[in-house]
Amino acid sequence: QYIGNIYVYFMFSILSNLLLFIGFRSKAIFFDTFIGVFCWVGFWLKLSFRVSFMGGEFHEPIGNFDGSGSAFDNALVVASCGLAAFLIASLVRQRFIFTYPNKVKRIDSSMIYSFYNRHRFKLILLFCIAVLIIGATNTYFGIYQRGEIPKTRLPYGLSGIYTWLLLFGLASFTALILHFEYNKKKKTTYLAAIVGLGEAFISNISLLSRGMILNTGVLVYGVMCSIGKNHIKTNYRFVIIISIILVVLFLSSIFIVNNLRDTQTGIFESNSSIRILFLDRMVGIEGVMAVSSFPKKGWDLWNNALDEKFSYNSTSFYDMNIITSPYRNTDMTKNHYISLPGIIAFFFYPGSYIFLFICIFSLGIIAGLIELFVYLAGGKNLILCALLSQVIVLRYTHFGYVPSQSYLLFGALFMNVILIFSFEKFLYLKDKITAKNSAI
Repeated sequence: QYIGNIYVYFMFSILSNLLLFIGFRSKAIFFDTFIGVFCWVGFWLKLSFRVSFMGGEFHEPIGNFDGSGSAFDNALVVASCGLAAFLIASLVRQRFIFTYPNKVKRIDSSMIYSFYNRHRFKLILLFCIAVLIIGATNTYFGIYQRGEIPKTRLPYGLSGIYTWLLLFGLASFTALILHFEYNKKKKTTYLAAIVGLGEAFISNISLLSRGMILNTGVLVYGVMCSIGKNHIKTNYRFVIIISIILVVLFLSSIFIVNNLRDTQTGIFESNSSIRILFLDRMVGIEGVMAVSSFPKKGWDLWNNALDEKFSYNSTSFYDMNIITSPYRNTDMTKNHYISLPGIIAFFFYPGSYIFLFICIFSLGIIAGLIELFVYLAGGKNLILCALLSQVIVLRYTHFGYVPSQSYLLFGALFMNVILIFSFEKFLYLKDKITAKNSAI
């Protein structure tokens, strides 16, 4: 059903599927895996499904894209350029930067591990109480919720702390608990798994997010990799029971979030939410179609997009300038809705393939360096690496709105790891001082 040049589609298909394939090779890092999956779904699967079964019609706005064969070819060439850059960056990272060892024989955060073992029950109980309090207060006060205007703004930067905790701060503590529990007993246990699933369930409801299966799936994949590299025992019964609990909690979270959103907005959206959750809501090919067909690409467009300022009173630059957005006339007093072009489309604003390739390649290398930093400073915790790599991939794939504020998310990510590293060093110094005083 593809009406453009079939060889362009073949090139696009080969690169999309190759990027997915190498994301699961033995030398892949978590960024490779997640960027491969997100790009495969957001670009190749979405386009192929829409062209094959929906007559080439897309759910998200596509701007000046006219549906002609040449327009499809232009979009696929742009997408292929970005996908090729990610692909080559992955191979360069493997050759010159780092790969994970085949076996991880010890816990690197030994002082935190010892501290956890001494206060295990109290720490798990305290964590569960904190999750309940943060989730309940955020749900009630509306401090940070996806697509919603904050109902309560806390002083002294506390709103930012809530945002960090709900996005990946609490999940980072979950990653530590899973890492320590499974390495302590050298086998999987229900306690750690249920604590992790409970945190994801409560946090996603609090955020009014229907993406629990995505966030939890990342931790599950990190656990699977950790099990293999740390020689941790598991069994099919454990996997089946936890999978059933995950599915039940995920479906329950969708039902609860839909009802909460219906109550707040007065718009019943349950019928379409699940249907478009896994495919059409993935940012990808539509952004490239819109930007590649936009007649005013150039450095002025790029500079204007870079200067975008955050505002709850308006939608995004992309909505207002590139596409005919349904959000232009939306009431922004309660909700803050935006469309996103994605990182490949955004870096094609100047209309230069060379610029696009260099930027995407550089960002692929930077992601590898960040994951190396997380691995070394985070105590060689593969579950934590998986979690924070997903944060990077989500930022990349959902790129395009207020790009200048990316430092906030990446700053929070680095601070997240530095807190773990600093606490490890603090406990080490404390133990050393205690030992010295005892000797005296």
